[in-house]
Amino acid sequence: MKKWMMATSTVALIAALAGCNSGSNDDDDDGVAVPPPVTDPVTTPESIALSFQGRYSSNEFGVSAAEIPVYDPENQQIFVVNALNGSVDVLDARDLANPARTGSLTVEDIAAGAVVNSIAYHNGFLAIAIEAASKTDPGFAAIYDATTLQLIDSTQVGALPDMLTFTPGGEYLLVANEGEPSDDYSVDPEGSVSIIALDGGTMGDVRTADFTAYNTQADALRDAGVRIYGPGASVAQDMEPEYITVATDSSTAWVALQENNALAKINIADAQVTDILPLGFKDYGVAGNGIDASDEDSVLNISTWPGVVGIYHPDAIASYNLDGSTYIVTANEGDARAWGEDNDLYWAGDASQGFVEEFRVKHLVHANGFDRRAGDDLPPQLRELGAGALLNPDVFGYCGASAGEPGDCREDDALGRLNITWVDGYRKNSDGSPVMFDTTGTENPTGDRLMYDKLYSYGARSFAIWDENGALVWDSGDQFEQYLASADCFAGSNRDIPCVDYFNTGHDEGDAFDSRSDAKGPEPEGIALGQLGDKTFAFIGLERMGGIMVYDITDPQAPAFEDYFSTREDFELDPETNLAAVGDLGPEGLYFVPAADSPSGEALLVVGNEVSGTTVIYQIDQL
Repeated sequence: MKKWMMATSTVALIAALAGCNSGSNDDDDDGVAVPPPVTDPVTTPESIALSFQGRYSSNEFGVSAAEIPVYDPENQQIFVVNALNGSVDVLDARDLANPARTGSLTVEDIAAGAVVNSIAYHNGFLAIAIEAASKTDPGFAAIYDATTLQLIDSTQVGALPDMLTFTPGGEYLLVANEGEPSDDYSVDPEGSVSIIALDGGTMGDVRTADFTAYNTQADALRDAGVRIYGPGASVAQDMEPEYITVATDSSTAWVALQENNALAKINIADAQVTDILPLGFKDYGVAGNGIDASDEDSVLNISTWPGVVGIYHPDAIASYNLDGSTYIVTANEGDARAWGEDNDLYWAGDASQGFVEEFRVKHLVHANGFDRRAGDDLPPQLRELGAGALLNPDVFGYCGASAGEPGDCREDDALGRLNITWVDGYRKNSDGSPVMFDTTGTENPTGDRLMYDKLYSYGARSFAIWDENGALVWDSGDQFEQYLASADCFAGSNRDIPCVDYFNTGHDEGDAFDSRSDAKGPEPEGIALGQLGDKTFAFIGLERMGGIMVYDITDPQAPAFEDYFSTREDFELDPETNLAAVGDLGPEGLYFVPAADSPSGEALLVVGNEVSGTTVIYQIDQL
């Protein structure tokens, strides 16, 4: 380990988390949770914890056989997206310990080759987002009777409908049309949000909130921090709506534009995008925002890294109302554009065959330049900018960078392994072209080196709370990684597996300590909010490490850690060959069930795990 490494102290944070956790986990000395008593569901709990109730397994590994769940209280059944089959599995949830599959809902009657991407439930109706056989073609939204599973109505929407939701009052169905490009970027549909008027389960007018009005504002949006960078894309083409949350009065929607690192604000009645709100970047040089940046140093090293920032890139978002104000809660997953990455022609230098923005720091700033990676992982668009890149020694001098040399910054136990985007961070002229330097680090118009003043990594390894205009209210900082690295964290349904032994392990592999530290760490992806009495709680799924983080967010400026619960039961086994024994891997979608709707009378959390293909029911124990 280099003597200049600035390891962030974990003592104060872990003590604080342990203090929070001591009230939410009545564990015995062996770390085994003591079952709590049944509580009045309308009572405001002092704290909460999760306990395992039951599991349905598709017995399919790594093929997204369980993604997005919703719960139907009228029939006490769970609907879950099975992307493997392009359909919806129907589970009987009356016996929480033994949810059983009773059928499947397919969408072949909508369009040939169409598949299910997402689902939503409201008052006896199930809405389904349906991707066309070619993802760049317009997709569909459909509504089914949740009891009979009969199709009621359907309509065409934009390309790649990725998520949909009812407004709280059921007046509208909103569909996020992501509009991803084809792998070679030859076709790039516009992103949009379809707003469908409803009369019960019947669809009325379909209007589109699009981004075409912003096509003339590309430079201003980029200057504000909105990431618009797809090759040849207009603003409308570059926007990729991922997830929607709606105000309690059904007047306003906020849409996660994940790849663009922004939120869109929509007036629902007018079907207009009224604002694009850049989320900014998370400074990993600030105490409390540290990350473990390497997967090959074989140690825990949650450190601060000046000059390195995280792109929030939220996936799932949710919202809640407090004293008349809406707060948006985001799971800051991170997401790189990687199109054509399986095309040999692209890596051979044909930029028309794709676009990959991800690159390791050690390959970006090697003194010998980019061509050493040609034919391997060198994006041709990066090579068109220059023959190599340098680190600004005024920023990165702390890890040894000097004029023309990266020093120890590119070593594996420093920043070398970290995946970053080459698109952002290099010094630019006023027209957007790169400022060129020579190999000595001297600015020189005839030089062939880029100069990186910042390094932009994917995601923020956190969840965050924003106000309705996109201003950051609170971020969990490095609490996720610090807790997973602490002696207080235990995984497994019996809470007996030390998390620290499997820190930042991947969800699709056996024992792989630290394997995700170079990427997005524990990778928070899914989120659900739940109201218990007078308190609001956030449940955040960690896609890679697995498990659910629980926070009391009643005060949006001072959320409190409540619990971490993982039902990954064995980290040593290869999950592909030991699926039944390893437990639950890759939480994707989370759904809160209020106590009043639950078969047991206790509030529940339903989680779809895409890697293990399992749908899990947790009880929310009020302590």
